Amino acid sequence: MKRFWKEARAQAGGEGFTVSLDGRPIRTPGRQLLTLPTQALAEAVAGEWQAVEKAVTPAAVPLTGLANAAIDIITPDTAAFAAGLARYAESDMLCYRAESPVLLVDRQAASWDPLLDWAARRFDLRFAVTAGIMHVPQPAETLDRIGKAYAGRSAFELAALSPLTTLTGSAILPLALAEDAIDPDRAWAAALLDELWQAEQWGEDAEAGRGRDDRRRNFDAALGFLSALRMD
Repeated sequence: MKRFWKEARAQAGGEGFTVSLDGRPIRTPGRQLLTLPTQALAEAVAGEWQAVEKAVTPAAVPLTGLANAAIDIITPDTAAFAAGLARYAESDMLCYRAESPVLLVDRQAASWDPLLDWAARRFDLRFAVTAGIMHVPQPAETLDRIGKAYAGRSAFELAALSPLTTLTGSAILPLALAEDAIDPDRAWAAALLDELWQAEQWGEDAEAGRGRDDRRRNFDAALGFLSALRMD
């Protein structure tokens, strides 16, 4: 869609906040009014539309895309969507460790053990950790408590947690980010630990680097979305 508007503006309306383009409210792909829960998020969405130069692309309006998902995809069955994210705990990336070399094993432990320790304290659970790639079942109680941690989130929170979960391959990392238990740079480094190790050993691939940059932009957009949800 080519830019046709002069001004994108956030405004209070109905049960939340809306964004209009020259006075016309934005709607989701499902034709629902794009109603946002906080003024900060509405202003951030308006800001990305105002920044569009020539044409709208998904990359240009990532916050809008997350809000669309919250309204059109997640809200109709929030419980099922939350359960889908929680299932990442069944094979959480943090639980599968290298068998060698020692330097990589130590690096994984230093980065990932504190996250599992945080989850153990926060949710009163324990994870089964293994070396290698063979699946190891997690305790049923652990999966139940992680499920409840996701089930307690709103549709808009889940919209942000979804890319964080798929980008990291972890159910724990997004929860730690949502609760400020880890800063974004450390979380990103933890998620990419194995990938960056391989780059150290064999050299960086330009295409892989560009892909990683794209994923980091999506990661940062999701965190920005979460942050705006917390602001009144």
